[in-house]
Amino acid sequence: MSTHEVFNQAPARVGIDEYAANVALVEGVTRHDAGWAATALHATGTHVGTAEFQHHARRANRHKPELRTHDRWGHRIDEVEYDPSYHRIISAAVADGAHTSAVADPRPGANVARAATFMLYAQIEPGHACPVSMTHSAAPVIAQHSEVAAEWMPRLLSRSYSADLAPGKTSALFGTAMTEKQGGSDVRANTTVAVPIGGGRYELTGHKWFCSAPMSDGFLVLAQAPGGLSCFLLPRLREDGTRNAMRIMRLKDKLGNAANASSEVEYAGAVGHLLGEEGRGVRTIIEMVTNTRLDCILGSLAGMRQSVAEAAWHVRHRAAFGRMLIDQPAMTGVTADLQLEVEGVTAAALRLARAYDDDASAQDTAFARLGTAVMKYWACKRGPAHAAEALECLGGNGYTEDFPLAMRYREQPVMAVWEGSGNVIALDVLRTLSREPEAFEAFDAEVTSARGADVRLDAHLDRTRALVRSVASDAATEGRARGLVSALALALQGALLVQHAPAAVADGFIASRLGEDAGGFLFGELPAGVDAAAIAARG
Repeated sequence: MSTHEVFNQAPARVGIDEYAANVALVEGVTRHDAGWAATALHATGTHVGTAEFQHHARRANRHKPELRTHDRWGHRIDEVEYDPSYHRIISAAVADGAHTSAVADPRPGANVARAATFMLYAQIEPGHACPVSMTHSAAPVIAQHSEVAAEWMPRLLSRSYSADLAPGKTSALFGTAMTEKQGGSDVRANTTVAVPIGGGRYELTGHKWFCSAPMSDGFLVLAQAPGGLSCFLLPRLREDGTRNAMRIMRLKDKLGNAANASSEVEYAGAVGHLLGEEGRGVRTIIEMVTNTRLDCILGSLAGMRQSVAEAAWHVRHRAAFGRMLIDQPAMTGVTADLQLEVEGVTAAALRLARAYDDDASAQDTAFARLGTAVMKYWACKRGPAHAAEALECLGGNGYTEDFPLAMRYREQPVMAVWEGSGNVIALDVLRTLSREPEAFEAFDAEVTSARGADVRLDAHLDRTRALVRSVASDAATEGRARGLVSALALALQGALLVQHAPAAVADGFIASRLGEDAGGFLFGELPAGVDAAAIAARG
């Protein structure tokens, strides 16, 4: 006799078009001139929503990469072995253009379509997104240097993927190696030395504390040349097909990001190609850093979307105390608040992505310089708490590895430290405000376009503008930087939502984040009058 039957458990959340299910994303893609990508995005959404793809995502995170420093005969090989599921995932992402489609086909909305593709894959499996993002970010930098672009750009734009380190590959993925033990974010403290050997080539000797995706085909690396800190393209293979002198010392044992290998590496005379001029390494690589920061926003947002989607699915299939969870006001409020965070960041992220397109105006470019840093700070800070609250919606199930939110909770903090932790980003915002007044003018013009739509937003815009002026004249500016960046982030999200989102969403965001009756610091503390059911339905 069976001791029990299983009931009141949510079915597997599979067989879903994840693009179609993400209403805020669909609306944003259309609004920002990327409607032409809808067919491809629906295909991607359907693919990542399959049980098979989710199975591979679980495997890639359960079976971590392993370092193989030597082969069985004692030859140094410095290779990382991944689970086959990882290769299946990244191969699909590359085939759909999640890496460099916006560079390969630079039309209006190209970066928006690419952002949506990137997020759909990162929503289900985030680890592979690291080399995908770095390849996307490195491509525009490499394209500006003709001495290497002819060889590398066709490979970077390829939609094929090969995990092999072998001569003659027609595709390539890229990584970066900037930080060192003694410097971290202070890359000017780097001690890796680059000695010129002729023909624009240098031999690099030194140690990098973080090298992401060490099995990539090439890397952008910072090192001290005779003329100062410089940027180099360091290939994994030398021109004769032999391995470059890049030694993988160990893989980092990380909190999350399990499917992706992060490593320490040493260069023992590794050959690299100078990009730009000696002494201008930071200026050369800054475009890659900026693009990667946008992807940090997108990666955090992808995690938020997974979190709220899994929570919303569970509460619509689980009953307690005589009612479905979603019909209980406290749970409705939590689900709605989680969705409001997704709505605000989605609106801002896609608006920023559109400002990265080739047809962007000078004002949009200036807006993106400030807006990217502002939203990188906000989205990456909100991500971990968002994941924790969503996990709690599933109760004990959420805390187990059988469900994806335990993985997501561990994953979200990485975005906050990748390409600048909170203080670094906040200080970058201050520098931008002081050195590039046109960036704040463009940002202010963006949010001011919503003035008059909601008196609560208008009051926040006035307070934020006054705060900018106050901080600019304050000798103790740095101590107030975080509050300023948060105010700017809320201003941007609120301005976009009141112009483009459904009334329930716009009102809910403004009331809960900007209004006099705004809730507390935790999710689910919505003010009275917010249409929580309508907002939660969009989750």
